[in-house]
Amino acid sequence: MSGQNGLVSSIRMLISAEERLRRTHSTTPFEQLRQQMSDVLGDQGILKEVIQPGDGPPVPENASVIAHYSGFLEYSEQPFETTTNLKYPRMMKLGKDLTLAGLELGLMTMRKGEFSRFLLQPKYAYGEMGCPPLVPAAAVILYEVHILDFLDSGQVDDFIAMSPEEQNTVPLSMLLEVVDTVRSFGNRCFNQSRHFNAKDRYRQGTTLLGNRKTQSDEEKGNIKKALLPLYLNLSLTELRLERPRKALKYSSKALEIDSANTKALFRSGQAYLELHEYDSAQHCLISARAKKPFDTDINNLLRKVTMCYKESLDKQREMYSKMFRKLKG
Repeated sequence: MSGQNGLVSSIRMLISAEERLRRTHSTTPFEQLRQQMSDVLGDQGILKEVIQPGDGPPVPENASVIAHYSGFLEYSEQPFETTTNLKYPRMMKLGKDLTLAGLELGLMTMRKGEFSRFLLQPKYAYGEMGCPPLVPAAAVILYEVHILDFLDSGQVDDFIAMSPEEQNTVPLSMLLEVVDTVRSFGNRCFNQSRHFNAKDRYRQGTTLLGNRKTQSDEEKGNIKKALLPLYLNLSLTELRLERPRKALKYSSKALEIDSANTKALFRSGQAYLELHEYDSAQHCLISARAKKPFDTDINNLLRKVTMCYKESLDKQREMYSKMFRKLKG
């Protein structure tokens, strides 16, 4: 996906250096590429070559996409724009975040994990004006695109646009699908260390579930089941944000749903440790260890809590000893 794997390397795979020299005045590099590309729309405006196939369904309309991409001008070894220097490319909402029609239409032909090249005519790229100083007028552009992941966020957008009354009329299964997608958004933010964004997504999920006017015990049970991972994720996110009191609040909510949940007990133990409430931390972790006696994380944290608790007691004894010596003196 880098410049070295871009346009020039593609052409070098097609023809030798000697042959390129011979064809300089008759065939351009992009013309060479066109010969092995397929027509996406039938008007030759967007041509595509699949380098690495993907899996699953194609990217749907209005999806949110995470992808690396690089744009090349003809005869250029280095891209005029690229995301390959970013560890975490930003999530792009189709119909909103992309300004090139050709790139957006190309993305909707791709699948998760796919790596493809697109040759875009000016009307599907930067038009007759170009984008000075990087892109000249009426330029044909080559884009290399690697789809890392995508989420079908159209359903979420439609649901959020409804009034609370309308949301309560849809089947619970739809609400649960929307919340699952929202949580997936949060997970991606969390994995990119964007913890405030992750927290907002998780809280959005809890709000949507909390607004539901349940009609039966079965619905209430399904809502609690959907709330549990959101509370666990919120607890972990607050720990990453160094806010143990709020982390404890969400782990406690998780324990209200499932009092024997080891993750909730572990999160509570972590929060109590940060709050220097070692007795409570021990209690939670011992309960968690009873469920998973050979869990490495639980046992390691329990040892840490025990050591901190002992050091705290030793300091207290030393402090009281000094106080009594002073009083005695």
